Amino acid sequence: MSATEIAGLIVIAAFLLVPLAMGAFASRKSTATAEDFFLQGRAMGSVAVFFTVAATWWSAFAFLGSNASFYLDGPLYWTAIAWNIFFGVMYYVVGKRIWFHGKRGGYVTPRDFFVDLYGSRRLGTFIAVILLVFTLPHLQIQLTGGAYLMEVASDGALPFWLAGLLFYLVIIIYVWSGGLRAVAWTDVFYGVLLFLGMITAGIFLVGEVGGMGTMFDEIEQIQPENLILADGAWMAWIAMFVVTPLGAFMGPQMWTRMYATRSPRLFDLMPFLLAVAAISYVGSMLIGNSAVVLDPDVEQADQVLPVMLLEYAPVVLALVLIACGAAAAMSTANSQVHAMAASYTIDFHERYVQKDLPENKRVWVGRWAILVFSAIAYVMTLYVPGLLVTIGLVAFAGLAQVIIPTLGALFWKRASVTGASVGLVVGVGSLVLFTALPATVPGPFANGGGGLLSLLLNLVVFIGVSLVTRPRETGILARLAARTRDFDRGRWDSGSPQEELVRR
Repeated sequence: MSATEIAGLIVIAAFLLVPLAMGAFASRKSTATAEDFFLQGRAMGSVAVFFTVAATWWSAFAFLGSNASFYLDGPLYWTAIAWNIFFGVMYYVVGKRIWFHGKRGGYVTPRDFFVDLYGSRRLGTFIAVILLVFTLPHLQIQLTGGAYLMEVASDGALPFWLAGLLFYLVIIIYVWSGGLRAVAWTDVFYGVLLFLGMITAGIFLVGEVGGMGTMFDEIEQIQPENLILADGAWMAWIAMFVVTPLGAFMGPQMWTRMYATRSPRLFDLMPFLLAVAAISYVGSMLIGNSAVVLDPDVEQADQVLPVMLLEYAPVVLALVLIACGAAAAMSTANSQVHAMAASYTIDFHERYVQKDLPENKRVWVGRWAILVFSAIAYVMTLYVPGLLVTIGLVAFAGLAQVIIPTLGALFWKRASVTGASVGLVVGVGSLVLFTALPATVPGPFANGGGGLLSLLLNLVVFIGVSLVTRPRETGILARLAARTRDFDRGRWDSGSPQEELVRR
């Protein structure tokens, strides 16, 4: 075994042992209740919330996929700066209201929100299914990204299948033991690694080229198309700006974080904090563009970061920075599998398999669901190939469909159950069609805009059908109006004694 393989295995072992230790410590602070396991007792503090939101939002799609995108497509991924700001604004404008309704209604899953504000269990269950189905491929790209990095870091000593299996097992162990508390604590660790790693890797690699000016001069000579937005790429730019943040925002793991937050104050700061954090994408640009100069023929673009680091950086530095990339993958995967387990336990198992589950059994069902969803994602990792950005955009486009009924529930009195249901059918159905048969995407949307078009179709149908069908019940609208008045006045804790969640 070579020195590189040994060093890689040591770094990988350290990377895997730290979250295990944090999970074990978190389990000591946990109580045997579903609310603690799934929502940390709705008492997550500001530091933990920011890091767990940011680290979950910045996945392997961001850390590895961004480098590959800059490497292959030039400036297209620069829209990430704008979509980070948009995500922060959505977290403030919409997320704060979701938190408030969750606090008043005792929500645990996204389904609870829709059942309460639309009065339809069927609509809530339909949306829960959509969120689970489209979160799975996004979970897959986290496992794929983590396995890629561990395989490369070990210099092949850990084959892809084994690296993915280890990645998956570590997540299961610490999420199983500590629930959301373990996820949040490890995300603080991952978040620091993620932000520092992107910037450090970019600065190091651009130094190998001879500086930023030299890098761009070299690209102008050998691959000038990498410096400009390709003809017709404006639609892909717009689609990524809209679909990516909306899809990430609607992911079940973000609903969990909104419900779990202790204070509303962090929602006010999130646009600023995420905008500042987005500066880290400068590191991704430097990595991808430096690689164009250093090695324009990387076989797998998603591996451009570890390949460049192992080729040009000192071994220890390279391995540490690769571990930072793995942190991006694990910080999202742990959150997704935890949120999916919560949804299955409360939305499906407790309703259709074992009604009136005792509190301790709800936690155990959630733990076994973590195992099952992780196993499904692992199989997809092995047998469903594709670029991380490509898979991620399809997953985000599916999740983004849920923003339409969410905004309708919060801001439009005329929103109807039928409108929301038909809009989702049309939006998701058209997305599946456009993904399976890209040639069916019409006109200007043909170049990367299929996900955006499906979202627009959802919106148009939602509005049109809602206008000609029965609106929500008077009692629901009255409760919504009362909550809205309290929200506008900052009355976070006082609620009407008549408020009762109808989801059961």
